[in-house]
Amino acid sequence: MPIADWTLQELAHEFPDTRKVLERVPDADLDWRPHPKSMTSGMLACHLAEIPGLAEPIIRQDELDLDVSKHKPLDLKKVADILKAFDENTSAARNVLEGTSDQKLMAPWTFKVNGNVVFTVPRIAALRLMVLSHSCHHRGQMSVYLRLRNVAVPSVYGPTADEGMGH
Repeated sequence: MPIADWTLQELAHEFPDTRKVLERVPDADLDWRPHPKSMTSGMLACHLAEIPGLAEPIIRQDELDLDVSKHKPLDLKKVADILKAFDENTSAARNVLEGTSDQKLMAPWTFKVNGNVVFTVPRIAALRLMVLSHSCHHRGQMSVYLRLRNVAVPSVYGPTADEGMGH
């Protein structure tokens, strides 16, 4: 099986679960944060919506150099708009990955911040790190935010205390 097809199967599993978590975020809680050093729920939700968009530069460019001073994070004020951005980015991620050759996915890709190399890895590893693992990490973080706000946490990899455990 081509690497792209295998990766598309992973995305087909992970993206809907991330969307389920985002759907639970209350509009009224977008300014809430669990700690002064934490992102607000809105910032975290917007970040989750943006992450799939990283697939495009990973596939189409040889490197991404993030200029922190110029980067404007997504800043949406309604969950419906965040979900729309997430859907657009997940669709773009699937589209850019479809038909990508194994050779291209194994070619090196570099991530830089302000000109400093953070890592150089094969594109497939960059997709796993920056799209899949990154998304799962922040999805778990958002699940904690939901729990702290007494919002039912959806089932992702199995039952939660709110869904499927008989509680």
